[in-house]
Amino acid sequence: MNSNPLQGVAAVLGRIMIATIFLMSAVGNKIPKFNDVAAYMGSEGVPMPKVMLAGAIVFLIAGSLSIILGFKARIGATLLLVFLVLATYFFHDFWTMEGEAQQMQMIQFMKNLSMMGTMIFLMAQGSGPMSLDNRTPPPAMEEKPAAE
Repeated sequence: MNSNPLQGVAAVLGRIMIATIFLMSAVGNKIPKFNDVAAYMGSEGVPMPKVMLAGAIVFLIAGSLSIILGFKARIGATLLLVFLVLATYFFHDFWTMEGEAQQMQMIQFMKNLSMMGTMIFLMAQGSGPMSLDNRTPPPAMEEKPAAE
């Protein structure tokens, strides 16, 4: 892949910035407050909230690290897209609300919609330069003729 170093640095920085919200959500909120988050999920109608929360944590961490490293980034983006679709449906259902609550949830819905677009873009375009997905394989070792 022909790219200049600035493009590579920009791609790495962009991947870190994209993934930080998901990684911090898992390690800064969902893991330390597991039971509280699961109870909230149950109150919002999420089935099997503890199982779904454990799955969400795996999707968030695996997807984030995948995107940051650029390793199987299309799969990582797919994991985060699935998380976003479900989280948006269950927690940002502005269409069931009125007034200020509706406005606040519409903002959150739109934020998630933009992140869904980012995941679809990553799925289509890949992780870009300076990623493990786009690393150059090491040169092949030349075989030396056998000594006679």
